[in-house]
Amino acid sequence: MGGKLKEKIKKRKKIKIKTWVLILLLIPLTFADIWLLRQNHIKMTELRDAVLQADADEDDEKLEAALIELRDYTFNNVVINVVEENGTQKITFGTGPFYLEHQYLKAAKKALEEAEKKMSGDNNPYGNVYGKAGEICRARALENGWTWDNVNFINCMLTEIQKYPSASEIQDTIIASLPSTELYRRNYASPLWAPSLVGFALLLTVLVIVVIFIRFLIWLVLRLSLLFI
Repeated sequence: MGGKLKEKIKKRKKIKIKTWVLILLLIPLTFADIWLLRQNHIKMTELRDAVLQADADEDDEKLEAALIELRDYTFNNVVINVVEENGTQKITFGTGPFYLEHQYLKAAKKALEEAEKKMSGDNNPYGNVYGKAGEICRARALENGWTWDNVNFINCMLTEIQKYPSASEIQDTIIASLPSTELYRRNYASPLWAPSLVGFALLLTVLVIVVIFIRFLIWLVLRLSLLFI
């Protein structure tokens, strides 16, 4: 009976994977994880670029389809991204924030045109205040290459309008008519783990690391116990 038990123990020792083998296995697994995560990042970037291109083309139908494809891919895959926030770079899971610039410009232009109609009445003793300010600021915008997100054009308009009496009412009308930039901001977050090739590769890597760590702890405890025997 004792002989059979010893044989079983020996067989288990033979089957047991050595720790150094697990450490060697961890190296290619880590490289595989990095490569797969990079492929996910590249795919997400391609889909996001497709969204921005559809936005630039002002193709609403194409834009909606591209946004859905990007959202679904990000929600169902592990996507690691590096984004810049307040001058510092940080790692995030997902697309990171991006803006539909041309969609905003189209909405802002329409809102400004409506504001201009309201401000260009014949009962204004100073004439079309809005139009006069627009002539000055549009020239400055072309000269300086201002874009929608730095609000320099809007600030220019408000500065020029404030040179006329009752400017506060005009200013309030313009600000109230402009759409919020947050309506055109997108940021899709990805899960920390997903049932995909990348997800299972990461799971296997974590499992190997946990086994190595547990074995190291057991070895450390045994070593320390020998000191007190």
